[in-house]
Amino acid sequence: MTDRPTDLATLAAAILDAAGKAGADAADALVVDGASLSVDVLNGRLEHAERAEGIEIGLRVMLGRRQASVSASDTRPETLAEMAERAVGMARLAPEDPTVGLADPEQLSDVRDAAGLDLVDPGDDPDPAALQEAALRAEAAALAIHGVSQVQSASAGYSRRRIHLAATNGFSGGYGRTSHGLSCVAITGEGLKMERDYFGDSRTYAADLPAPEEIGRIAGERAVERAGARKPRTGAYPVIYHERISSGLIGHLLAATNGTAIARGASWARDLLGEQVLPADLTLTEDPLRPRIGGSRPFDAEGLAARVRDIVSDGVLTGWTLDLATARKLGLQSTANAARGTGGAPSPSVGNVALTQGGQTLEEMMREMGTGLLITSMIGSSINANTGDYSRGASGFWVENGEIAYPVNECTVAGNLRDMLRTIRPANDARTHLSRVMPSLLVEGLTIAGA
Repeated sequence: MTDRPTDLATLAAAILDAAGKAGADAADALVVDGASLSVDVLNGRLEHAERAEGIEIGLRVMLGRRQASVSASDTRPETLAEMAERAVGMARLAPEDPTVGLADPEQLSDVRDAAGLDLVDPGDDPDPAALQEAALRAEAAALAIHGVSQVQSASAGYSRRRIHLAATNGFSGGYGRTSHGLSCVAITGEGLKMERDYFGDSRTYAADLPAPEEIGRIAGERAVERAGARKPRTGAYPVIYHERISSGLIGHLLAATNGTAIARGASWARDLLGEQVLPADLTLTEDPLRPRIGGSRPFDAEGLAARVRDIVSDGVLTGWTLDLATARKLGLQSTANAARGTGGAPSPSVGNVALTQGGQTLEEMMREMGTGLLITSMIGSSINANTGDYSRGASGFWVENGEIAYPVNECTVAGNLRDMLRTIRPANDARTHLSRVMPSLLVEGLTIAGA
């Protein structure tokens, strides 16, 4: 499939025109034109295939300091007029908010497209047969691993999307992006002794994806390594968060430093601006301008230019993640981190982030740790937003004398995020093609609840 001929800029301009005629003082519009295709196979046969395509339009209108948002998937002129009238009617009933408002024209990005970011695969869109074949090859590779009893799922997918943002402050810009994905979930054992694991990858370009055989092989090998899993011992031990899931730990810091949480006063990091939150040799950088990466963007959802910034520099928290509204609430400037869908107003969000890598391999880190837990999967979450008290279900491997001793499951790790993050130590195994480039992380002295 090729992009449909819809002129998104013209459509966005028509929505804004309708908003003005309906009485809006100001407005912005987001138009998303997308298509996706996904295929699931099971037992060597097609199990499910799904295709979706269409245009979604979102309109936000402002009457003074009141605002309202509406969305639709119908682009007829009469629908646009009805949307605008409904949004203006809703805005009249909305409470006043002094933080409501578009960006000033001088704040707007001069960049209006994604030239240079290489976010669209120029190749032909894959057809369903090609995706099915890739998924079948991944499934077969997983089943070929000795000890794999079955494959729970093997999936291949593709999406292509174009967006256009326009506002009455003069901004109008848009860009496209593509995504190709392949994943496999394998199972070892039978009955109550079954264990499963997975592997998958997603890339902007189809040519960058690992071969289906590699996806299936790694999923199968990971599942077999989990055979015979049992609960670990209870006590205080060092814990390594494998790079597969370490971004979740850093994600708690990103959530706590999000402007929405700070403005509400509901964050354990609310008093840590300018304070040490990570070890002094670590920096956490957001870079939305990385070419060929799914989380990249040329501008944010309010038309501000995307830029590189250090969220944490040499261990010290340098600032919050802000859109215009949260910045106004806090008396600060936006960090150009506004994100939005077609159904609502912008809110702050982080895309590409990378943490300083260390000098040790994962194996070297385990040898130095001696005895402890290597976590490869997590489930559930109990995080106190105000105190940072942390408790999560985990599974992975118990390490003795620096070597993996046996797989573990059904355990809980607990601590306090303020203390945990100040002691983390990174390995050097981050996958640099991901949007979140996070190595395995060693955390000292967590409480493990197991057998």
